[in-house]
Amino acid sequence: MSADPHVVTREQVLDALRSVEDPELHKSIVDLDMVRDIQVGDGRVSVNALLTISACPLRETIVNSIRERVRTIPGVREVDVTLGEMAPNERQALIAKLRGGEVSTTRRSSFITPESPVRVLTIASGKGGVGKSTVTVNLAVALRQLGHRVGIIDADVYGFSIPRMLGVRGRPTMIDQMVVPLEKDGIRVMSIGFMLPDETDAVVWRGPMLHKALTTFINEVHWGDDMDYLLLDLPPGTGDVSITIAQTLPQTHMVIVTTPQAAAVSVAQRAARMAEKVNIEVLGIIENMSYYQAAPDQPPVYIFGRGGGQRLAEAQSVPLLGEIPLDPAVREGGDNGVPVILSAPESPAAKAFRATAERLVRRLPIPVA
Repeated sequence: MSADPHVVTREQVLDALRSVEDPELHKSIVDLDMVRDIQVGDGRVSVNALLTISACPLRETIVNSIRERVRTIPGVREVDVTLGEMAPNERQALIAKLRGGEVSTTRRSSFITPESPVRVLTIASGKGGVGKSTVTVNLAVALRQLGHRVGIIDADVYGFSIPRMLGVRGRPTMIDQMVVPLEKDGIRVMSIGFMLPDETDAVVWRGPMLHKALTTFINEVHWGDDMDYLLLDLPPGTGDVSITIAQTLPQTHMVIVTTPQAAAVSVAQRAARMAEKVNIEVLGIIENMSYYQAAPDQPPVYIFGRGGGQRLAEAQSVPLLGEIPLDPAVREGGDNGVPVILSAPESPAAKAFRATAERLVRRLPIPVA
């Protein structure tokens, strides 16, 4: 006698749940051992899953995903989902699994290993006010639109601005000693701004505290094992942060942002020399605020001079990766938390950012597995 094709089995339910991902950890809830019990009978399915913490901010997302996937099984009429919380030893086992079996409470980032496929890019300028953070967020979105998985570390601890520019707010989830980064538009983000009660609060730290924060962002944040590009938005200057990054992530590459203005180019030259001293390869130059063009049929106006980025590129024997025009939409996007590449995708600046990202990928491609 053949089996009833509409009788639902536990194996069918488990197989359906393999496609349900934890939205923060980006892995299947089955692979993470979050599914603890499945009951099946008369078209009704009950699933019990354990969250990493009871206050999981995306618990409803997980519940809805479980229901949606299980309902696709022929014969399922009703789906009940109950949630519990992992015990401390279960969380430690999960963290060890995410860290590749390492059970210690501290670790070194996998980005430092020579075989790591993750491309780490520091976005530097040496000088403040040239639009380095604006370039960082728009490059990240452009890389994401090209199909790459991207993360951002806001390494400008004293002058953090990435949260506002990306429009991402909230506090990262803590799973014991592991930090889960926030995410916006498919981009994983970590900033000291997420740890402060208010974005206007000042960070008043000496060098050792700064070093500790950055190493935490790199080593104790769960960036996942599927990233392609990690962008670090560096602060102005050539001091502690750059040295920490060079020591912690020796596989790092650098992109230097400048304006055409001679004063900005001179300071950017110092950033390039700093990179040489700490053995960071400079991939190329991005010239921001290159010109202003009121309308397509009007000639460009070179408000800050012309050719500074090209001269710097030639001096460093690296390519000029892009020239980004002055555009009111760029400022508006940053203030509103929607980068110009999303808020005004057909604007000259958005097109320039996309072209720059494409050149950057050609310069530092992801290795083919």
